[in-house]
Amino acid sequence: MITELEHKIGQMLLIGFRGLELRDDNPIIEDIRTRHLGGVVLFDYDVCTQTPARNIHSPEQVQRLIASLQDIAVEPLFIGIDQEGGKVNRLKERYGFPPSVSAQYLGDLDLVEVTGKHAELTAKTLAELGMNLNFAPDVDLNIYPDNPIIGKVERSFSADPDVVIRHAREWIACHHAQGVLCALKHFPGHGSSRQDTHLGFVDVTDTWSANELRPYQDLLYSGFHDMVMTAHIFNARLDPEFPATLSYKMITGILREQLGYDGVVISDDMQMKAIAEQYPLETAIQSALEAGVDILTFGNNLNYNGNIMMQVVTIISQLVRQGTISEKRIDESHQRILRLKARLQT
Repeated sequence: MITELEHKIGQMLLIGFRGLELRDDNPIIEDIRTRHLGGVVLFDYDVCTQTPARNIHSPEQVQRLIASLQDIAVEPLFIGIDQEGGKVNRLKERYGFPPSVSAQYLGDLDLVEVTGKHAELTAKTLAELGMNLNFAPDVDLNIYPDNPIIGKVERSFSADPDVVIRHAREWIACHHAQGVLCALKHFPGHGSSRQDTHLGFVDVTDTWSANELRPYQDLLYSGFHDMVMTAHIFNARLDPEFPATLSYKMITGILREQLGYDGVVISDDMQMKAIAEQYPLETAIQSALEAGVDILTFGNNLNYNGNIMMQVVTIISQLVRQGTISEKRIDESHQRILRLKARLQT
């Protein structure tokens, strides 16, 4: 029998899974039905098996899959996807979805009305499928164009924060009009990095600038309060010990206290090597919670583990029982998540 604490912890997790449809032996079913999983993330490509048959095959299939996920959920699930457009595009034309363009294309064009048309098409597509959360827009500044995970794959609108702010604001407004939530990423800024956090430790101490906070500052002050996604980058000037996802100084100190954000903070994938190869799972989870992260993401695509939710719930429950993490801290995240989910029902 699941406890009230375990129920709350379940809502703090977002997990990836395998399957174009829900078969009875899929572990995600028990995660949702019994452990009260808070959300899932869909991918079109399975990195571990190197096959393009993960969760996405056609619009009709995706719609059925999402409906079946929500049908077994006691509480509404966040159904998330990385649908930025361009090269970060899970809903590809070859699967029967509309074409998309990159953020860099839109930023270079710098016509907000054009960005609006593309954002509206993206948001309508997601809403019709039953998706309610897009891990976009990317508000990183294109400081280093050869950045392997941002600039080189055209994920940034611009190196100019004013351009990023204009287009991100339009992107968000179009998604909200369709009932789809957004996540600003990657806090506190990934655009100046020279390496990819999927692959290992990334240090931006000598390249990061405070200018990279401006999109967050402007959008949060303008009333954005969906989600902010953390980066796994390390910046010794901001925290000499931890990368951003695990940093109290960055998440609570800068994002919550300095910028005044009290919305949901979601981690980037905790299985990325910048975290998974540097910290034991228990340490990473404890540090992320202490930092102020509300939802821990385990994409289950870089490293597949069908039991990951059970393991994480057990770890967090033990941290609470030991007094390392207070139940009040769990309640804070749970309340933020409930407030955000309430918006999906209005």
